[in-house]
Amino acid sequence: MNLEHCGRTDVGRVRDHNEDSFLENEALGLFVVADGMGGHAAGEVASRLAAETIENEVRTQLEVEGDDGEAAADLAGILRDAVEVAGARVYHQSKRNPAQAGMGTTATALLVRDGKAVIGHVGDSRAYLWRDGELRQLTDDHSLVAEQVRAGLLLPDEARHSRLRNIITRSVGVEEHVEVDVRSVDADADSLFLLCSDGLTNLVDDDEIAEAAQTLPVDMLPSALVDLANERGGDDNITVIVVRVGA
Repeated sequence: MNLEHCGRTDVGRVRDHNEDSFLENEALGLFVVADGMGGHAAGEVASRLAAETIENEVRTQLEVEGDDGEAAADLAGILRDAVEVAGARVYHQSKRNPAQAGMGTTATALLVRDGKAVIGHVGDSRAYLWRDGELRQLTDDHSLVAEQVRAGLLLPDEARHSRLRNIITRSVGVEEHVEVDVRSVDADADSLFLLCSDGLTNLVDDDEIAEAAQTLPVDMLPSALVDLANERGGDDNITVIVVRVGA
């Protein structure tokens, strides 16, 4: 399967360092965005460790599936297990180093193989699908304001401007075990997937993401969205990965 992809991360206009990490592994069909949190450089450590662990676990499990001669790998199970292992590793790393105590990260991972796309997700980073002129959010935010929106207590626009919008209710590594949302969709030719941290979606709305996806090539889309978020204040780190499925 031919994949065209491009990613960009930026510290933004306010933060003094970047705690986001992203990973693009075309050979595996794996793409990850992780938005870390924690004191000092702990958030950066958490996001990088999570992304690297997910990559290593997916690679190992795909090799095992291949060795066993399976007709089709259990992509959903592989990705869920990989994110769970990442959570345990970040957690144990934080216990070994007092300066990293309590660190954690979001993780939104996309695995594209054999005509299928699987999303593994924890936190408030997001995955979108642009196809047939429509932008669909494939993930649910694990955040306090998102839960209030789903309960009818807040309007979406109120949630975007709430001072509580950065409080997440589920993360990778804060506890040893984490519940991972997994979703599978068809990866038809010309499907475009977009992964991003909340540094983008807090400042750029879905209609603007859709317009950019419709009008810009893959190699320009991440930078255009990052630049737009920065023009609006860039109050957080901003990371975007775009993946288009070829024929």
